[in-house]
Order: sequence, then C-alpha cells, then structure tokens
Amino acid sequence: MKAAIVQDKKMVICEVSEPVMGAGDVLVEIHAAALNRADLLQKQGTYPSPAGWPEWPGLELAGVVLDMGCEAKEKSGFQIGDKVCALVGGGAYAERIAVPYELLMPVPKGLTLAEAAALPEAYATSYLNLFYEGHLKAGQVLYIAAGASGLASAAIPMGKAAGAYVVTSVQTEAQAEKIKNLGADSIIVQERESIPAAFARLEKEGRPVSVCMDCLSGENLGAAMPYMARGGYWIVISTLAGIETQVKLRPLLTKGLHLVGSMLRNRTNKEKRDILCALVKDMWPHLESGKIKPSIYKVLPFSEVNEAQGILERFENTGKVVMQVK
Repeated sequence: MKAAIVQDKKMVICEVSEPVMGAGDVLVEIHAAALNRADLLQKQGTYPSPAGWPEWPGLELAGVVLDMGCEAKEKSGFQIGDKVCALVGGGAYAERIAVPYELLMPVPKGLTLAEAAALPEAYATSYLNLFYEGHLKAGQVLYIAAGASGLASAAIPMGKAAGAYVVTSVQTEAQAEKIKNLGADSIIVQERESIPAAFARLEKEGRPVSVCMDCLSGENLGAAMPYMARGGYWIVISTLAGIETQVKLRPLLTKGLHLVGSMLRNRTNKEKRDILCALVKDMWPHLESGKIKPSIYKVLPFSEVNEAQGILERFENTGKVVMQVK
C-alpha cells in the first residue's frame, strides 16, 4: 500500500508494508485524513509516533471497515463495511491502517468522509479540555486561543453548544472576518488589543474568563491569568508562542486558579475510549442536526501532501485541511 513518509523533512509517497492486525484491531480503508500541527512537528523529527503505531504522520481519519480481529468483532459493535472515523497515534497518511477498536467512532449521519476525517483529533481534544480538564458549565466565559486554527473551529461551536459565552483571539481584522461564521461571542484582535488587556477588560465588564484552552502559551499566559474568574481553569495544550512565562502566584492563590497541562496523544486507549464515547453521546447529535458543522478550509488529493502541510506551515487556513486519500 502507499503511505506518505518523512524523508529529509519532506513528505514522500511510497510503498510500505500492509498493516498487521491484532485480535482487537479493525482494518480501515482510509478515504480521508485531516492534518494537524503535530504532523509538522513529526516531520521535523520532534514528535515521533508512539510505540506500536506506524512511523508516518496522521492523527485522524475516516474510511470504511475492511476486516476485524476476533476481539474487535465481539466487542466493538462495528461491522465490515461500516463508515468510521478514528483517532490514532500515527499512520493516517496512508491507504490502510489497523486501529484498536476502542479508537473508532461512527461517522455522524449526513457527513461526508472528508468532513468526518476532520472530527476525531480536534473534537476529542476540545471535548477533553473543555469538559474533563476545564469543567466547563453553561453560562461561563470560555476563551479559545488561536481562533483561526483547525482546533478552534471545533472548540468554538462546541463551547457555544454547551451554553458558554465564547471568546477567541486572532492576529488581524481580516482573520476575525473569516471566523465570524464559527459563532464566537467576542473576538480579540491582537493588532489592536493584547490578550492580557482583553482579559482585564472582560473582568472589569463582569465577564471574567472561567476556562481557557490555550495552544499558544508564552508570555501572555502569565500576564492574563490574574484576570480570570475565581476557580478558573487555564488548560495548556501546546506552546506555539513560547515555552516560558511568569506566573504571579498571589492571584493563583487568592482566586484558587488551576493551571493544567493536558495532552491527548499520551493517554491510554481506555482513557481515549472513554473520551470518545462521551464525545459521540454529547456532540454527535449536534453534528447530525447541523447545529455544529465541521469547518473545512480545503480538501486536497493525497498526492499533494506537501502542499497540504504547507498551508498549515504558512498559517493560511481557517479551519481544517483534509487530504482525500480514496
């Protein structure tokens, strides 16, 4: 089969060995795979696939069940021919993959496989950090960093569906215009207002942030955190804007704030399965009704894998970039 592997920090499509299935695995024919910034880190050699997964990138996919191990047949509830999407540790940049049945989800009714491929990583990450780590409740103020990202395109409508007042941030007015369709209640435009200044303003207006899902971190984390609501949760999921900050401990103490580090990729399959089951139960009805819609920036053929990654590298996308594999 064909897969896109890393050679000299570029993606090259070549022939690789067929997946080997275990008793608990499901063989999936991949029709579409969505891209994530983790794929770029993997290409640079700083974020390899975990043990047991293919060496090539790809964290989320959608396709059709081709075969099943005996345990997967007994326990999964899926059948050969079912349309599924999957959260994987690596290996979605390929024509086929063996996936532990715990990591599969049904494709929401009415969605294409390209749309379904954009769900697993972004939606599971958002669900984990908003509800498991951030304890988000209806009526609270939620801040989602990097509003033009693929992750924010899932987290913003998810927060709105949960009844939160959603704030996000972008660099420019042009980006703010592009993401208005996501439904955020307030957009911080950083070319005219810094994130710490916006947090201070929100607190003064009576809307302090209770939950923050932050893929940027850096200096703004420590500068903005003192203006959070009492008992607030600041969830660090990546450090794209820097690995260092200065945190004032006094407001952390007096407001009872929580600074939490969170990764989805390094959790066990059982932990991921619990998250995925809750995600399907709580959010798939919103996707099937059209209340939440996957945000797809562009769908490219598998042969254009380097251009697909280039879109992310150049920060061109608002929403997810997807490769059509089949």
